[in-house]
Amino acid sequence: MNAFLLLSAGRGPQECAWAVSHLVRRLRDEGTRRGLTVQQVEAVPGDRTGTYRSVLIRISGADAEAFAATWTGTLCWQAPSPYRSGVGRKNWYVTAQPPERDARPTTFREADVDIVGCRTGGPGGQHRNKASTAVRATHRPSGLVVVVDEERQFSLNRRIALDLLRHRIEHGDEEARRAVTAARWRIHDGLVRGDPVRVERPTP
Repeated sequence: MNAFLLLSAGRGPQECAWAVSHLVRRLRDEGTRRGLTVQQVEAVPGDRTGTYRSVLIRISGADAEAFAATWTGTLCWQAPSPYRSGVGRKNWYVTAQPPERDARPTTFREADVDIVGCRTGGPGGQHRNKASTAVRATHRPSGLVVVVDEERQFSLNRRIALDLLRHRIEHGDEEARRAVTAARWRIHDGLVRGDPVRVERPTP
């Protein structure tokens, strides 16, 4: 069983990116003690070496989802700033949320397309009606349907219809990827400071 968490410093100061790096290590250590596997999938580095604006992690194991739930919400790393000695603030907040999963690309196969001849009107319609050269193509997995009557030959209309379906499916996959990216950025912007679900501190 796998669970995913996206830890983000949001739009906080550089100390929050520093906090992300510490919290990821703390999460990994705790998960390992519980017999889970914690892997870093993606990361956006911070301005300082060894810091992260965000980290996407995968947790694998029998209790992965339950463990991830104990780390979901606002997290607080409580320690003095390593960069600004005059800053009295010691609480640096990070958010940890399940991310939108990557959209799986749709595999286009001609075998998944039902093609039937149909009749349409328009210029040259009399010839087309008699010959049924227009094409209605239905992509069964997605439900997309296109009708093509641009050419007088059924085979040419069939090829155009398949190309149209392929293009629309690829365009739909790109839209889905953009939606996932936008949803992940909403996690970055959704950090609520205060009332953390966990407060972690450096080991004495």
